[in-house]
Formats: sequence, structure tokens, C-alpha cells
Amino acid sequence: MAIIGSLVKGLINLTGVLTSEPNHVDAQAEVLKTLLTKATDTSFGTHYNFKEIIASEDVQKAYAESVPYFDYHKISEEWWSKILEGEEDVTWPGSSSYFALSSGTTGKKSKRIPVTDDMISAIRQAGIKQVAALSNFELPAEFFEKEIMMLGSSTDLQEKDGHLEGEISGISASNIPFWFEGYYKPGVDIAKIDDWDKRVQRIAEKAKDWDIGALSGIPSWMELMIQKVIEYHKVETIHDIWPNLQVYTSGGVAFAPYEKSFNSLLKHPITVIDTYLASEGFIAFQERPDTDAMKLITDNGIYFEFVPFEPAYINQDGSIKQDAPCITIADVEKNQDYVLLISTVSGAWRYVIGDTIEFTDVERAEIHITGRTKFFLNVVGSQLSVNKMNTALMALEEAYDIKIPEFTLSATRISDEFHHHWYLGTDTDVSEKELAKALDDLLKDANKNYRVARSKALKGVKVTTIPTSVFNEWSGAQKKKGGQVKMERVMSEEKFATWEAFVAEELQK
Repeated sequence: MAIIGSLVKGLINLTGVLTSEPNHVDAQAEVLKTLLTKATDTSFGTHYNFKEIIASEDVQKAYAESVPYFDYHKISEEWWSKILEGEEDVTWPGSSSYFALSSGTTGKKSKRIPVTDDMISAIRQAGIKQVAALSNFELPAEFFEKEIMMLGSSTDLQEKDGHLEGEISGISASNIPFWFEGYYKPGVDIAKIDDWDKRVQRIAEKAKDWDIGALSGIPSWMELMIQKVIEYHKVETIHDIWPNLQVYTSGGVAFAPYEKSFNSLLKHPITVIDTYLASEGFIAFQERPDTDAMKLITDNGIYFEFVPFEPAYINQDGSIKQDAPCITIADVEKNQDYVLLISTVSGAWRYVIGDTIEFTDVERAEIHITGRTKFFLNVVGSQLSVNKMNTALMALEEAYDIKIPEFTLSATRISDEFHHHWYLGTDTDVSEKELAKALDDLLKDANKNYRVARSKALKGVKVTTIPTSVFNEWSGAQKKKGGQVKMERVMSEEKFATWEAFVAEELQK
């Protein structure tokens, strides 16, 4: 009998009973006041007169009117660069113990995003909230005695100028509570291995020694790890190695495109729980089993604002125009795409995180990530979001009984006419022309703007199928494998030319 598991499950259930659901509107107003009050005497708070904002009759309105929008480049150049130079009390009291390295998607030049002790604490609190939400899922007591495989970036953080640098998953794993270390796999020694292939090889070698009940990590790299373990032990599914595997906590990107290929590695279905942990903070998690939407964490050190995702408000580079309208959580509506802005306990202020979201349930503050501002394809008015692309590809998978876990595309010119050129990571005998026609028809049916564009300036769709492994090698060549690295879904014409040259070279090997 799983006595310890029963106790843990009981405590989680009790936590769920004792924890009341916050009023999201009130919680957000309180979070903003707390952030402004704590940062009042920082250089940023002084510059934008936080004292006057706090004293105003409508703090949220005054804040929006006083502080401009910041993307990474603007806030880094004007403010965060001073923290890197050793200044204190710049955008948040004191200094940052860590800097999260992030390129957003694959890219050689990393962004450096401050991670304060207050943010580390907020991430821990968000993790506790997520664990407490497990009481909503029908998991047996035995599950709570199993080990958890957290497949993130290396925990071997690099010291630089008095702070430590690494990807947010590595920073989080290096700060796990002492009582959790016994459950955490692959363990400290393996997690420190920086080389992805060597780390996964060690995981494969040790896999049979562990009783894994849950997995956590980005889907593309999790799939590769599972495939390596299966191959190393010459078995059919991951359940032949980890028979008690019951939960997968996905994060970083939408799980839906990977669902079919991921499930093919399992002997039986498992519970998939989505989370939204970005380099800038722990933003949301799936709280209940009867939806795949995630609940915004509205009472834990992050203040959210929302800009309607309309072409008129977005610059060519994906940044927001300073005169774009902005609303609070009190005024959001269902099924409207918004650009997400955050202000945080790490000293991000009205920061454009780069993601677009939609609310599926306003009262519960539940959302879907619909894409990236830079991945929004609006050449000749087609207005395609990543969410709409994912939906079309899932329908294509169903129609042809194929798996398409990876893709990228660009608007390209063929004989001076615009086409959408898709690269699909899939193994199929279906002709590329047939897939292109089917994909085109699916997008026409689902998207009015796309249908109009196809009748005018957008002349056609081209599909090229390639092995999924090419996408992984591209990520490795652009930055490195594993961790937080994600595939670009939409590329500029210039980047796409580099991609095509890379693909041609890989296919010749």
C-alpha cells in the first residue's frame, strides 16, 4: 500500500480545499500596486514617477499612461544593460542573482533577462500551485511516490560578472527545494552535462534504474529523449522501461502538433498537463482535466496587460506600436487574440513577451497560446496565426493518417508572385502536391482572411516534406540542442533562404 503516496495526495487535496480561487481582477490590481510600491525608489521607478502613479485615483490607468511599451531590445538597451554593468536598484531593488539566456526561438545571439530572488520565489510558489492542482486530476496515490524526469537545459550555470547565467529551466532546476531532490531525475550530475547528446545518452543508460511517474519538458526534445531510451533498450514503447509513467507536463510550445507522434511512443494514454513557464516568469498552468487551457497566475508577482492583436497595432518586426490600445484583465473578451504584456518582480515593465494568447474562459482567466507576434504571417493579408496553422496541420494528420510534429514556412516569391512555402517534418508517401492542395483547402475553410488573400495576391501553396530530424539539426546549428530552444514557425525570406540551403546540405549527407 502506497502509504507515503496517500499522505502526499491527502495533503495536496487539503491544499486545494483550503486555497480559495482569487478574484482575478482584484488580484491583478493588488499585484500592480505591490510591484510599483517595491520598485518606487529604483532608477526606473524614479524616472517614471511611481509615487505619483500609486497616489492616483486609477492606478492601472495611470500606469498605462505613464510607462511606454518595452520590447527586449528597448528595455535591455535603456535599463537592463546597467544591471549587467553592476548597477543596483535599476528596475528592481538590489541586483539580479541570475540572468536567463533566451533567444525566444532558435538564434545564435542570446537575450539576457534578469531573474531576481523574488522571481525565483514566485516560480516556486507557482510550482506549488500547479502541484496542488493535481488534486483535480484522477491520479492514484502510488503516483505521488514516483520520480519525475525534468528534461530542461543544463543546470551547470555559468558565472559572469557576479551573477549566474543559464536557460530558465536550468535555473529553476538548480533551485529545486531540498525535499524534492529525491524525486528529481535525471539528478544533479547528469543535469549538469551541457552537451545534449551526451546528457540523453546518460539518461538512456540509467533509465532502468528509475521509476518515472511524470515527465516535464518541451515536446520536441522530450520526444527525442524518449526515442533514444526506447532505441537503447531495444523496446517498443517508453512504458516498457517506465511502466508507471502517467503524467506529462508540457511547456514552452503548444503540445497539439506533437500529440500524434508523442502518443506513438506510449503503450497507453497518459495525462498531459500544459504549462507556461517563460524566461520572464511562470505565467500559467492547466488547472483542471476537462480543458487544455491554462489559468493565468494572477496573484503571484506578474501583472498582465493585453493589446488586441490587430495588424494596425503591430510593427513589421513584431513589436507593438506605442499608440496601440491596451486593456486589463477586467476588460478582456473570449476568442480575441491579444499580445501579452507583463510587469514582474524581476523588473520587467510593460514588457512585450512576444506571445499572443486568447481567453477561452474569462471568469477563470484561462487562456491558450495562439502564437508569436513575429510568427504571424500577414503577407498580402493572409492573417495566419500559429494557432490556425497548428489546427490545419492536425486536420491534415487526421486526413492522411500521418504525423507532422514539426513545420516551418515563409511567404516567398515565385515568378514575382507570392506563395506560402511549407516545410513539413513527416514521413509519408502522399505527394507534396496533394498535401499542398489539402492544406490550402483546410486554411481556406478555417480562415476568411486567408481565403480572400488566396483569391487575390496570394497565388499558391507549396509543400516540401523532409525528415523531422532536419528540424532538430537546424536548432542545433543555430544555437544548441535541448533546453528552451524552439523551432521558428514563420521565417523571413532572408532566413528562409538560409534554411533551404541548410536543408539541401542535410539531405545530401
